Amino acid sequence: MSDTQTPDQPKGAIARFLAAPPDSVGKTIFVAVALCLFASMIVSVAAVSLRPVQEANKLRDKQLNVLQVSGVYEPGMNVAETFAAFEPKILELATGEFTDEFDATTFDDLAAASDPELSVALGNDPAGIGRKAKYRVVYLLKDDAGAIDKVILPVHGYGLWSTLYGFIALEENGNDIFGLQFYQHGETPGLGAEVDNPRWKSLWSGKKLRDENGEMQINVSKAQSPAGPDYHIDALAGATLTSVGVDNLVKFWLGDEGYAAFLAKLKTGDL
Repeated sequence: MSDTQTPDQPKGAIARFLAAPPDSVGKTIFVAVALCLFASMIVSVAAVSLRPVQEANKLRDKQLNVLQVSGVYEPGMNVAETFAAFEPKILELATGEFTDEFDATTFDDLAAASDPELSVALGNDPAGIGRKAKYRVVYLLKDDAGAIDKVILPVHGYGLWSTLYGFIALEENGNDIFGLQFYQHGETPGLGAEVDNPRWKSLWSGKKLRDENGEMQINVSKAQSPAGPDYHIDALAGATLTSVGVDNLVKFWLGDEGYAAFLAKLKTGDL
């Protein structure tokens, strides 16, 4: 027998592991960990390889929602080609003016809301968003003569269970609503999720934001707005808090903290 190996000599760790029964604790843990590592590698590779496709789908979804809220979309149309008619612009909220400081085709205003350099913390925060980006990407739809026909503005705010992200389309006067549409939220199906119901969305068309004195009057509630039916949207049945959230976010983004300076310039033609 070799001087380096005797029957009584302790086996190494690997040898002991291989000699252990298949259902031993060590082998069970090893197999579980190995499977987890293998699965995580597969998921990571898939996530990285599919990222371009995911980004392309995300962009198409945003373009589709802009087309839908502005009343341009028709089934079967080429979304990218039709969206080319819209002009994206970077808007500085504080001044209500456009800026060329960023590329409007790549600027992520939602991500900017987390950047201290590009956002501000909100003290009065009825929309429940915490921070507000100083800049937003807005979309202009112009007529054949080159005049603004509609403006599409991104809005978001907290409902009952989630933050609702969407767009509101306004006519060229900056006061008449053409449509409101949310593209992402986690509200209760059959209740708060009825913000996606075409019947409820149609209630927004033709409503007005402000009265003749410039006071914000748009209202989402069960009772009609004191300002009259032109400013009233029926609250969602059984979804009071979601309705309050929509009311808050619309008033916030179309008010002084949001697009008010821009809409004033739009109304007077100073853009």
